[in-house]
Amino acid sequence: MSNRTLRVNELIQRELGDILRKRHQAEAVAITINAVDIAPDLRDGRVHVAILGDAEFARQKLRWLRSISRELTHELGRRIVLKYMPRLTYTLDTSTARGNRVLGILDEIDATQGPLPPPDDDTPRS
Repeated sequence: MSNRTLRVNELIQRELGDILRKRHQAEAVAITINAVDIAPDLRDGRVHVAILGDAEFARQKLRWLRSISRELTHELGRRIVLKYMPRLTYTLDTSTARGNRVLGILDEIDATQGPLPPPDDDTPRS
């Protein structure tokens, strides 16, 4: 990924978060923009969003986000000067929930087996 694409990804992520925070504060309180992946030609992009709440609430908020996507793209065009404004699609990012689930499983294993014993003193250290 080129340096320019990385900068555009970060800029769009920051500006989208700012737009949601300022213009749609009440509706977007549970939404976090986790990442933005723009294609190398800067024509298409994917916005990964995390939504706090149960699955039905997340679907509703994602549907709402997609319904205002034209307004968000228009506001991004006013804030960011690019030759072509990427066509953005919004996808639900479940990596945080999966990570929390894995940590919970590891905590359960730790609780049932107890903490790991300390390493032996005669083992070589690197």
